Amino acid sequence: MHTVLDNEQIINQRDPQDALGVAAEQARQVNFPAVVACPEHDSREINNVVVTGMGGSALAALVVKAWLAQELTMPFEIVRGYDLPASVDSRTLVIASSYSGNTEETLSALDQARRRDAQIGVIASGGQLIDIAEAAGIAHVKLPAGFQPRMAVLYNLRSLVKLLENFGVVENKTAELESLSDWLAEQTSAWNAGVAFEDNLAKQIADHAAGKTAVFYGSSITSPVAYKWKISWNENAKNVAFWNEYPEFNHNEFMGWASHPVDKPFAVFDLRSKLDHLQINKRFEVSDRLLSGRRPKAWTIDLAGDSLVAQLLWGSILADYASIYLAVLNGINPTPVDLIEQLKRELA
Repeated sequence: MHTVLDNEQIINQRDPQDALGVAAEQARQVNFPAVVACPEHDSREINNVVVTGMGGSALAALVVKAWLAQELTMPFEIVRGYDLPASVDSRTLVIASSYSGNTEETLSALDQARRRDAQIGVIASGGQLIDIAEAAGIAHVKLPAGFQPRMAVLYNLRSLVKLLENFGVVENKTAELESLSDWLAEQTSAWNAGVAFEDNLAKQIADHAAGKTAVFYGSSITSPVAYKWKISWNENAKNVAFWNEYPEFNHNEFMGWASHPVDKPFAVFDLRSKLDHLQINKRFEVSDRLLSGRRPKAWTIDLAGDSLVAQLLWGSILADYASIYLAVLNGINPTPVDLIEQLKRELA
């Protein structure tokens, strides 16, 4: 029994804004109606898609790109910065996504998209993005307000898919997301605060990682969820963390472990999927064996679910639960991100 993580009074004291409660409701975000306002468009041919956004807003696009990699028939690019690529023109669909609606990088990219006569969609909870979309008649989805962006990724995902459907880029994908809601709710309830440590995977992961720097490894198809674990560790637990993906890992970072003693304070996690290429599975196993004695043994997290999108969402919610429990162990409120807010004020 873990005396801290099984003590709901301590959890409530250290999580006063109920981040765990928000995590528990994430499974229902895939049912968000995501109504597209100003849906009409001129049906111009779309040759490529660019999603511009930062952090959790970019993460939803990364999930779509991995999930639909074998179905998308056009280039799908994610821009995490101020400037759009030169290829953006009148045959490009640009989706500007910012939870607050005030992310300066995304606003910069949106301005460029408008000047290049791109077709445009917007996702935000309010702010300047929604003001611009409403004034200019741009297709947009307004997200529920009051969340930290990293805890609204599934809202964002649902909205992004709806906009892609609206512009004819994909078909009938919102139904697939909706079908996962009850299953995700059942699965993730096993990580609630009332579930004891010995039966609670999220608590066990947090306990294992406490006091260490976490490193998360995915594959080419699960890399979005590895990135999500890094985000959750950074923003919820306020811990530095890193991520990478196989097979790229074996071509550089693999050697980086060679000089590190096994007692180096890292916690290594392998995010494994039964959908991975057979050689990727072999790479995970052989790499851990060859690095035995050079780094801590990797903790394997087997992503549950019969489809890739199910696995990515299951792993994404687990990342939030585990990182919130780690924040509890760190004695830190998982919700606020004061340094990020201070940075934004000073940049403004």
